[in-house]
Amino acid sequence: MLKAGVLGAGHLGKIHIKLLKEVEGVELVGFYDPDDGNAAFAEKEFDTTSFDSMEKLVAACDMVDIVTPTLSHYECAEYAIKEGKHIFIEKPLTNTLEEAELLLALVEEADIKAQVGHVERFNPAFLALSDVDFKPMFIETHRLAMFNPRGTDVSVVMDLMIHDIDIILSITNANVQRISASGVPVLSSSPDIANARIEFDNGCVANVTASRISMKNMRKMRVFQPECYISVDFLKKKSEVIKISDNKPEHIENPLSLETNEGEKFIDISMPEIKNVNSIKLELEMFRDAILQDSETAVSVEDGYNAMKIASQILQKINKNQTV
Repeated sequence: MLKAGVLGAGHLGKIHIKLLKEVEGVELVGFYDPDDGNAAFAEKEFDTTSFDSMEKLVAACDMVDIVTPTLSHYECAEYAIKEGKHIFIEKPLTNTLEEAELLLALVEEADIKAQVGHVERFNPAFLALSDVDFKPMFIETHRLAMFNPRGTDVSVVMDLMIHDIDIILSITNANVQRISASGVPVLSSSPDIANARIEFDNGCVANVTASRISMKNMRKMRVFQPECYISVDFLKKKSEVIKISDNKPEHIENPLSLETNEGEKFIDISMPEIKNVNSIKLELEMFRDAILQDSETAVSVEDGYNAMKIASQILQKINKNQTV
């Protein structure tokens, strides 16, 4: 039985505390939060132990779930790793790219498992596309949210856009060649709305938009590749795959078709089955499995670092444009 502890009992920390109590093979020993109000509420609400220091909690655990504000991610992770504990750490990996590089080196040297909480990898709509052969040449994403003061300790790029950056990197087997970006701080001191164009060395282009000052919520991705169009609605948990081929689909009685310069093409529209899973619980279960089975984690610290690296480059472009 793995003994787990949670660092941070804020909004997301409370969710992790609740779900870890439901994960088989894991015993939640408790949590630590320096905010007395958060600690008292979580201790009573989830009937678990509130530790009075990070050090005491870490000492009682095999795995540490870090759900603190981004500013303290590195400090918490460094301490847990040096104590020989497995770590699950929420995105973004750290507050700065320099901290991310240091953490990457610590993980590589230590005999522990580490996973980053890029939860959209476990969204049912994206999981439903596991059999799709992604060869994207153009990607468009929109991640829009209504304003909420929670999360404004980092820019919209690190808070929201980084989800799509991670997904894009996971399906694009190419190196980033060029980035252009613009963004504007509207209600906070860092960009609240941003757009980036990411160009890869294989010709693929990703147009990525994120906003936390929108009138409605939206989390959509569209992928265009040879003879195939894929759409994902992360919010509504729906996916669609449209394929174009020379051969008439056998499973469709009267398929749509169109005339092209290369002759008649057939259109196959499918909506993959969406399984009802809790994304956060699933990522925690997969982290458990990686520890118990001594296997690779689903989202590595290197994955988290790579997403942060692109996000940092986007922020540099935005800052450069603002100073011109």
